Amino acid sequence: MSEARRVRPAQAAELGTTDEEFQNLHELVRRARANLNQNAWDYIAGASESETTMRRNRMALDEVAFRPRVLRDVHKVDTSVEVFGRRLRLPVMMAPVGALEMFDPGGGGAVGSGAGLFGAAHMLSSVSQPGLEGLAKAAPDALRIFQLYVRGDDAYVEDQVRRAIDNGYTAFCLTVDTAHYSRRERDLAKRYVRASRVRAAGGEFQMGLSWRTVKLIKDKFKIPLVLKGIATAEDAVMACDHGVEWIYVSNHGGRQLDHGRGSMHVLPEIVKAVAGRAKIMVDGSICRGTDIVKAIASGADLVGIGRMQCCALAAKGEEGIVRLLELLEDETIRCLGLLGVTSFGELNASYLHPATATNLPHVFSSFPLLEIEPYRY
Repeated sequence: MSEARRVRPAQAAELGTTDEEFQNLHELVRRARANLNQNAWDYIAGASESETTMRRNRMALDEVAFRPRVLRDVHKVDTSVEVFGRRLRLPVMMAPVGALEMFDPGGGGAVGSGAGLFGAAHMLSSVSQPGLEGLAKAAPDALRIFQLYVRGDDAYVEDQVRRAIDNGYTAFCLTVDTAHYSRRERDLAKRYVRASRVRAAGGEFQMGLSWRTVKLIKDKFKIPLVLKGIATAEDAVMACDHGVEWIYVSNHGGRQLDHGRGSMHVLPEIVKAVAGRAKIMVDGSICRGTDIVKAIASGADLVGIGRMQCCALAAKGEEGIVRLLELLEDETIRCLGLLGVTSFGELNASYLHPATATNLPHVFSSFPLLEIEPYRY
């Protein structure tokens, strides 16, 4: 492995060197903005209609405070977890994002490879290049999950599942919160039509998606099934009743239904309803190590990173993905140690407390030192 691709070990003290190109997470965001045109930037920064759901994602995280314990021996902090029978260096998954190739020519291949090098998971969107088989070639050893937007009949769905199994994917995911495509007003105001939107033929099949398709997959295939876009206890219970192994709490980063709840407001409801019958993923404005810790302490098993993934990819391709994960790891180690725990296994909701948010929420309000011009929130 070349020096450029070398992944540094976990460090509980200082960052390994002082000459790293990116010393802070906000520097990845700043570089991404410098590298992207307004259309690509708006894809990262924007959401649907009034962008209220997106802001609530951040506010929901900010409304959780910590209850630290002290006088604990925290010399060695281990951030690794076991999911899908594999040990990950962080409980982090690169969430499915469409059209990743607009941020770097490597697209999903660069993300999957970077995640695999570090020791995180990656879920590939079915509307992102290099496609199902392409990612398998680019990141053969990574923990790979395939996410599908349904664009055909039952035979189409079955073919997608078989291809995922044949190419060594660990799990298969259906996105269930996109029955109708939302109004992305940043694009509408510019009269801009994204190429990925033009390619999205067959949307009527996604509109017709129902529990019948979930049953079809569970009856015919053994691969673990993930449902992405669960936002209520009622649907979480129904998913468990259908044998779904993973519930993915998500509101599409605020890109679908406007005026929804923030993911961290939804998560405790889902955890209580599932009651251990399924594992839980969550995403929604997860930007920092403290966000990861809050999500896991609230009952999630795996945390999805969306917008920060796009920024890291736009900042420096595969190396940007690795650096993002290194910085998240460093923040997470410090957070766990200051809470008085040495692993996620010691963490629970007793380390959390409701609080009043102190910052006006926006897409990157977790980075107070971030100054970008032009930066339209």
